[in-house]
Amino acid sequence: MAEQTAATTNTRPAQQQRGNGSRRDNRRDQTPQEPKEFEELVINIDRVSRVVKGGRRFRFKALVVVGNRKGKVGVGVAKGQDVQTAVAKATDVAKKHLISIPILNETIPHDAEIRFSGAQVLIKPAAPGTGIIAGGVVRQIIGVTGIRNMLSKSLGSTNKVNIAYATIEALKSLVPKDQWLNAKPAKKTAKKAADDAEETK
Repeated sequence: MAEQTAATTNTRPAQQQRGNGSRRDNRRDQTPQEPKEFEELVINIDRVSRVVKGGRRFRFKALVVVGNRKGKVGVGVAKGQDVQTAVAKATDVAKKHLISIPILNETIPHDAEIRFSGAQVLIKPAAPGTGIIAGGVVRQIIGVTGIRNMLSKSLGSTNKVNIAYATIEALKSLVPKDQWLNAKPAKKTAKKAADDAEETK
């Protein structure tokens, strides 16, 4: 009995030490990480091969889209020896090729239809509350742009890389409303009109 009681008394401090371990304390002390400026989304990963003298050499090809949900988006494609390397390279490529999109009332200012290689993408503005009516690659790209209402249709090729580039080209072709040729000029104030009249005299 004495031996058992001695054993239990010896184990209690050890259990207390384990209970007061530093793992949980370290987790609480960790400062929260800063939110990333761009949201990264992996659209597709393919395994590609190349025939060399000794046989086939396999690599991975990643298609990644990045966006800040405030009108900036980019698409990148890269290859690597493993999946993580390919995704990291594609993310860097996407960040180097960012484009700005004119957003009007949470939708696009006008419709656009672009053909890239074998893929053809049609995008149209939509009324508030419609949501993003798109599928596959187009929906994933539009999801990180900040556009909330839009209609789209993907035609032609089903190659995800071509569809992604066609979508980016369609977004790149959008023109802000104030730059339209038939846009109404801004109304002049009375003071500015009087100043212009004095200058003409």
